[in-house]
Amino acid sequence: MQNAISSGQNSSIIQPAGFYIVALSSVPYSNVYVMFLTVLYVITVICNVFLISIIVYDQRLHVPKFMAVGNLAVVDLILSTSLVPGMIKIYIVLDNFMPFKLCLVQMYTYYTFLKVEALSLCILSYDRFIAICFPLRHESINTNTRMTYIICVSWFLSFSISLYGTLSIPALSFCGSLQVNSYFCDYAPVLRVACSDTASQFNFGTASNILFVIIPFAFIFLTYAGILYAVFRMKNNQSRFKALATCTEHLILVALFFFPIVIIFSLGLFGYIINSNVRSVCLSMTSLLTPCVNPILYSLKTKEIRSRVYFLLPQRLSVHPLKSAQ
Repeated sequence: MQNAISSGQNSSIIQPAGFYIVALSSVPYSNVYVMFLTVLYVITVICNVFLISIIVYDQRLHVPKFMAVGNLAVVDLILSTSLVPGMIKIYIVLDNFMPFKLCLVQMYTYYTFLKVEALSLCILSYDRFIAICFPLRHESINTNTRMTYIICVSWFLSFSISLYGTLSIPALSFCGSLQVNSYFCDYAPVLRVACSDTASQFNFGTASNILFVIIPFAFIFLTYAGILYAVFRMKNNQSRFKALATCTEHLILVALFFFPIVIIFSLGLFGYIINSNVRSVCLSMTSLLTPCVNPILYSLKTKEIRSRVYFLLPQRLSVHPLKSAQ
């Protein structure tokens, strides 16, 4: 009897062939904006691949800090790739239809790596906290093995928790409009066009935002409170400046990534309706500017990376006299 009911319930689910992505369509010169994001994406790919190559190639950079930096670079590559090719298809090729299964793949990939991005920034914050607050025990506390474990746990949590949100979509019926008011196959806008009860999915989305946005942001805030306390206890002004200088790259990334998301999430939590185009522009910039800025900051401003680039490039560009004679 239960099997029959279950079969009857499954047969009543109306699953569409796909969705139409319509956000930004009313924004003037939306194709120019997407071309700008495409330029950011190209820079992101080139710079992150370069940064990862330097870290992998140079044994001296196989330390916890640069394991965390390399991890963030990999996440940045996948996060930006989950968005930009689809946006090119929608706004430049002018094909805004997204097949249902491809929609789920994009949704899962984007939200998984958005979560990993937030946790990766936490990992960098943890590394700076240990280095500045426990300088004598830094190498014994933050080992390569421990950093590998922390990175693996962050990936596992993000992959497993995002799976529930994505797998809940095929259980919904879509019997009305199939226009998704976002710049990609976004979780909440897809739920809004469903004609089933989506209360549990929205509750999951709220809990997920708290777990992967508010808590990581609070963790980073607390670690920097500890860092500032340790810095102001230093007697030497030069030591204070040096300690704070090692945190500037990370703080810029935290501000670029978290502030727009926290503001939009907070406004939505208190029932304030945000214009969909404003939301799309803010979130797309956050999702694509941070991956672009990350490798530039860590390549140009981090002394270890900069020195290794100066050392490796002449070796690769120079030609041995005997080989050139041959």
